[in-house]
Amino acid sequence: MPHRSTLPRCHRRRGFTLIEVMIVIVILGVLAALVVPRVMSRPDEARVVAAKQDIASLMQALKLYKLDNRRYPTNEQGLRALVERPAGGPQPDNWKSYLERLPNDPWGTPYQYLNPGLQGDADVMSLGADGTPGGEGFDADIGSWNL
Repeated sequence: MPHRSTLPRCHRRRGFTLIEVMIVIVILGVLAALVVPRVMSRPDEARVVAAKQDIASLMQALKLYKLDNRRYPTNEQGLRALVERPAGGPQPDNWKSYLERLPNDPWGTPYQYLNPGLQGDADVMSLGADGTPGGEGFDADIGSWNL
């Protein structure tokens, strides 16, 4: 291989200057400052969508339970009645397993169940990201009445 000084000037490899590297770093920093906040809110949006889908599935299972047994589970029986036969009364006439397992909401807390509901015959709800009633934004309650 010829010595570097014997290569013609057009064939010499040229590296990046410090200024060029600094410009690229600044551009990447500006892009990150614009993109990261938008991407960071996506997990919370996905959790809200997942909670709404879970609640819709639970409401479907409750409707099937009511069709088979002529009533929704009591508050004492709760959503657990969709997974295992209730021990306490009133006993369901034609109980079947309506769900394989009872899901928690996307924030890791159990879904709330009310019979009679405040918004309908029976209500299923998640208390949102903060786990307390009420709230705004991602902390707001998500219920079967606002699907």
